[in-house]
Amino acid sequence: MDAFYASVELLRYPQLKGLPMVIGGGRRRETEMFERLRAAYPEREWGPDTLDRIPPDFFPRLKDYAGRGVATTATYAARQFGVGSAMGLMKAAKLCPDAILLPVDFDEVKRLSRLFKQTILEIAPVMQDRGVDEVYIDFTDVPGGQREGGRVLARLIQKSIFQATGLTCSIGVAPNKLLAKMASEFHKPNGISIVMPDDLQALIWPLPCRKINGIGPKADAKLQGFGIHTIGELAAREPPWLIAHFGKSYGAWLHEAAWGRDDRPVETESEPVSMSRETTFDRDLHAVRDKAELGAIFTRLCEQVAADLQRKGYSGRTIGIKIRYDNFQIATRDTTIDLATADAATIRRQAGLCLKRVDLSRRIRLLGVRVGKLVKPGTESRTESPYSGSAHTRPPRDKASDDHTDLLFPELG
Repeated sequence: MDAFYASVELLRYPQLKGLPMVIGGGRRRETEMFERLRAAYPEREWGPDTLDRIPPDFFPRLKDYAGRGVATTATYAARQFGVGSAMGLMKAAKLCPDAILLPVDFDEVKRLSRLFKQTILEIAPVMQDRGVDEVYIDFTDVPGGQREGGRVLARLIQKSIFQATGLTCSIGVAPNKLLAKMASEFHKPNGISIVMPDDLQALIWPLPCRKINGIGPKADAKLQGFGIHTIGELAAREPPWLIAHFGKSYGAWLHEAAWGRDDRPVETESEPVSMSRETTFDRDLHAVRDKAELGAIFTRLCEQVAADLQRKGYSGRTIGIKIRYDNFQIATRDTTIDLATADAATIRRQAGLCLKRVDLSRRIRLLGVRVGKLVKPGTESRTESPYSGSAHTRPPRDKASDDHTDLLFPELG
């Protein structure tokens, strides 16, 4: 879906179309906006039925934001100024101070997400859900799926989604998921891009390596250190060289990805590999000076993860924590227990032991708790990627205990 969270807001506020807008921040403030409107235009009635008539000048601006939030998404007009998803709002405000800032309406986002996916399923029933705004679709056995290389069916899906939701999407058609994901970014918004096997050299190889889903900033920096900037330059490296410098698994995968090879099927059902909860603080917290507040937050995160597990019928054996310090450096630790659990007290105890292995003398911006190696009753445990989010790199597991942990969690002393 094209700038999905922002597009949902444009359905509510069509008068903002074409303006730079960022989605993120705090709660909705429509009541306050109505009060200001009534004061400025007392002769008019203002309420939920007049949202499309609110002058753009009455909407909050990014330059007035103060806090620790990040951008969920931005309209294409805002992206032209360099604003992007997951960017801190204070940084985004420096790039585009006059952008309109609106919070996420999660209920409406979820409703439209379900609606666009149901629309797709009525046309192409083999669909893999990839989150709130993205899916993979297998055209292979859909009637007409091969006409014009898939373009006819892609147009039908676009038209049907727009009729059902009023929203646009961009579709990449390719022989596999890796290339389709890349192609879907070629002609946003509301674009269709088709990549055939013979198009690899012309369409894929000139792109930066970061365009491959699975090459993150660290791997990209390492590749650039070797003079590898484009996918074509990556494809020119021999597998033994890549394996020697990036490891057996990741090096082999880099070679396959550069050559556009991906044999992953479209999976209509999938099991989660982990569940986690995390929170970014309004201000940096310290394990000593803010121990009570941090301890309460930590307990709440563990209880929330436990509730998620219990609600979905899972338990897990790997319990871990994630910390982002005030300098944005991230530390993760985990431990694996013998018996899978969904018990909040057990999760908190094991996660607390993980905290003994990180530096708690520095101020903390974010705290998270994760449970992995999930199982359901009567099933075997499953392997999964580490908390760092990479399937190929793992943070160090061992670090000397820090005395500040006992101040934050005295029961672990």
